Amino acid sequence: MDYTLGNTGITTNKVAFGALPIQRVSAEEAVGLLRRALDGGVTFFDTARGYTDSEEKLGKAFSGLRDRLFIATKTGATTPEAFRADLEKSLRNLRTDHIDVYQFHNPAFVPRPGDGSGLYECMLEAKKEGKILHIGITNHRIGLAEEIVESGLYETLQYPFCLLASERDIALVERTRAAGMGFIAMKALSGGLITNARAACAFLDQYPVLPIYGVQRPEELEEFLAFVHTPPELTEELQAVIAADRAQLGGDFCRGCGYCMPCPQGIQINTCARMSLLLRRSPSAMWLSEMGQGMMKQAEKCVECRKCVSKCPYGLDTPALLKRNLEDYRRVLAGEVRV
Repeated sequence: MDYTLGNTGITTNKVAFGALPIQRVSAEEAVGLLRRALDGGVTFFDTARGYTDSEEKLGKAFSGLRDRLFIATKTGATTPEAFRADLEKSLRNLRTDHIDVYQFHNPAFVPRPGDGSGLYECMLEAKKEGKILHIGITNHRIGLAEEIVESGLYETLQYPFCLLASERDIALVERTRAAGMGFIAMKALSGGLITNARAACAFLDQYPVLPIYGVQRPEELEEFLAFVHTPPELTEELQAVIAADRAQLGGDFCRGCGYCMPCPQGIQINTCARMSLLLRRSPSAMWLSEMGQGMMKQAEKCVECRKCVSKCPYGLDTPALLKRNLEDYRRVLAGEVRV
């Protein structure tokens, strides 16, 4: 199934490559994954200046192949000087003379012309120069996302959207469609907590969105490549899986986005605050290992400074989540609770 990204003219199949996880693998492994994805029919690749060496790995993989794919990347710049530096760095890393979709990376406000920041003017200048083709923005906050659509300033919006979507999230998709904006669906697997890729894909195929799936292992990639040519149907069986996931994951839970980091106490909040779910929705042995125990031991050092709360785009009480997950972890480790 193909999707045209709003009024951009970018048409691609509904399996896009999220390049955040390739930070965690070697350059050789990343290049192999990226080229296999392209050969398998994936044509849209999303990365960011803030994803350490992700852009460099894309540049190495696609040198000489640029006309076969679309690249979206992001800047977290807050000044015109930083914006220009980020853009030039991204162009060098990606080994390209243009970026198809250049996105503001989860800003705390909606950059607009004349707002005093100079950021939107930088986007317009870069587009005029041909260094970027389309202006986009990403966000995790529903209120801000709605404001972005209402502004009429952006060609694409990247926002979390998956089978856990609320009615308000679904309404946001319709608003972007009506506004002629492309919708890039991040967190299509909710940070790895959604474990049935067929259910995730079948749900998303119902909506005018472009899902990006983060992969770092060949077996993960092959499963998604199968969906390029044969998208899964939303069967009664998959509807039951979706209903079960919504029942277990609905409400307040950590999506693992990491915007709460870094923690002054060195706590890996975006893992520890969802440890109960990780124990039950992925192989538990890894989390109960010496490494996992050390991570959760660090969580005991939380002093409830609440800096993480002020940065959480979902408004979660992360110290309370840490406490609940730590208590559950101790019970599992002691054998009082089975997973």
